Amino acid sequence: MDDEAPAGPDQPAALDVLTMGRIGVDVYPLQVGRSLREVETFGKYLGGSATNVAVAAARYGRRSAVITRTGADPFGEFLRDALRRFGVDDRYVTAVEGMPTPVTFCEIFPPDDFPLYFYRFPTAPDLQIRAEELDLDAIRRAAVFWVTGTGLSQEPSRSATLAALRARGRAGITVLDLDYRPMFWASRELAGRRIAEALQYVSVAVGNLEECETAVGVREPRAAAAALHDHGVDLAVVKQGPAGVLASDRSREVEVPPVPVDVVNGLGAGDAFGGALCHGLLAGWDLQHTMRFCNAAGALVASRLACADAMPDAAEVEQILGAAASDRPV
Repeated sequence: MDDEAPAGPDQPAALDVLTMGRIGVDVYPLQVGRSLREVETFGKYLGGSATNVAVAAARYGRRSAVITRTGADPFGEFLRDALRRFGVDDRYVTAVEGMPTPVTFCEIFPPDDFPLYFYRFPTAPDLQIRAEELDLDAIRRAAVFWVTGTGLSQEPSRSATLAALRARGRAGITVLDLDYRPMFWASRELAGRRIAEALQYVSVAVGNLEECETAVGVREPRAAAAALHDHGVDLAVVKQGPAGVLASDRSREVEVPPVPVDVVNGLGAGDAFGGALCHGLLAGWDLQHTMRFCNAAGALVASRLACADAMPDAAEVEQILGAAASDRPV
C-alpha cells in the first residue's frame, strides 16, 4: 500500500495517515505515586488520542496529519509547535476563538492506576470540527483514515465525523478507535448507538473489552470480534489487557500476549498501539507480526512518562521484540 498515484502540480501528496479527533495539553506530575494535592512539579506535553496516533505514525516515517481544533491561546500555539516538531502536518489544525485549549491532568500510581482529570467541559475546541470545513479530498486520498468514538459524543463533531466517513466510503484503511470514555457521554447506551452507527463505514475497529461491550453489546473477545464483523468491519482488534490482544480479519484469528515491562504510565500505550497498527497495515505485514509490533510499541510507551513524547521509532520496537523473543530483560 506504499504506492500511490503522483500528485498534480497543485495537489499535495496523499497522506499515509490522517487522524481526526482530540487534542490537548497533558500536564503530568513529575512525582510518581503522589496525589495531585501533593504534587509540586509537572511536565507539559502534547496529548489527545487521535493526535498521539498521528505522532506515533510519524515516528515510523509515515506522512501524517491530524484534523482537530485548539483554543486561540498560547496552549494552542504550543500544540501546533509540538506537532511540527514531531513531523506531523498541522494544516488541518484550526483555532476556536473564545474557547480555551483543553488541559488534562493525571495521577500516576504504577502499575495500573492512572486517574485522568479532563478540563474540557461542557465542550472543547476539538468537538467543534464542522463538516463544511473538512477537506474531503484529503480524507478520501489518505491511505489510512482514523477516527475515534469520542468524536461522536457531541455536535458538531459527530456530524463532521460521520460526513468524513461517508465521503471516504470505506476506501483504503478506515479505522474507528472505539475509545469509550464515560465522562464524555450522557449514557453508555447512547455511546453504543452512536458508535454502532459509525461502524458501518469503517474497515478496522480497535477497542478494549469495555469499549467492545459498549459498541456491540458483548465482552467475550471472540464474540466481540464476531459482532464487529457482523457490523461490516473487516479487521477487528480486541485488546484484552494482561491477556494480550486478539485480532480477527475474517479469514484468520491471532492472539498475541503482551510484552512485559515495568510500567511507569500506561496512558499512552493504546495510542502507541494505534500508530504501530497504522504502520503495520501500510507495510502489508501479516497479522501475527503486526500485533506483536503493536504490543511492543504499547509496552515501550507504558514504560515511559509521557505519551506523544514517548512514541518509539521502528528500531526501538524491533529491539524490544528481539529482547522479548530471547527472554532478555526488556
